[in-house]
Amino acid sequence: MTSDRLGTVYDLQSPQAAAEFYDRWAADYETELTSGGYVTPLRCAAALAAHAGLPWAPLLELGCGTGLSGLALREAGFECLDGADISPGMLKIAGQKDAYRTLFEIDLSQPLDSVADDTYQNAAAIGVLNPNFMPATLIDNVLAKLPVGGCFVLSLNDHALAEGSMQTRILELTEHAIADLLFKEYGEHIPGTGLQSSVYVLQKR
Repeated sequence: MTSDRLGTVYDLQSPQAAAEFYDRWAADYETELTSGGYVTPLRCAAALAAHAGLPWAPLLELGCGTGLSGLALREAGFECLDGADISPGMLKIAGQKDAYRTLFEIDLSQPLDSVADDTYQNAAAIGVLNPNFMPATLIDNVLAKLPVGGCFVLSLNDHALAEGSMQTRILELTEHAIADLLFKEYGEHIPGTGLQSSVYVLQKR
């Protein structure tokens, strides 16, 4: 049985609404996601591990939430993770896990000014991208922070795919030789809700 919050989270329209929503949800988030069969973290971690080099190098997870994806990335072999999220409540729970080197707050609707260039070899945005208030150019901004050859794994659920702007931006980035699409797979996201998602791995040129 899935939570009503799994049905309403996709209606959030602003960073402020998202921060407040996830703060309220933080205590029950993992129970409700896992009861729905949330598999996107495992799918993304496996895809990144299959295509990214230097698994010991620093990796930035954007929208890390309570750390479910961080644990999946660690289990896939990535050794040095930093996590960022808009919700202090989520970050507090993530900090209780042995998954991250550091954690900090970030608003993905804004430029990534707090992230220094070439600090991270790879990046991840797993189950977090919401085109209601995050621009498609967020993908550009993440890639700009990585060195040439760095990889970015991201997922777009059915709601984001239907809106279309982010998958269109991925196509544009590959057509303009800014990144190579190493992997794309459509599959299960939260089976208990019927939602699916596409997982992508982009490599910066």
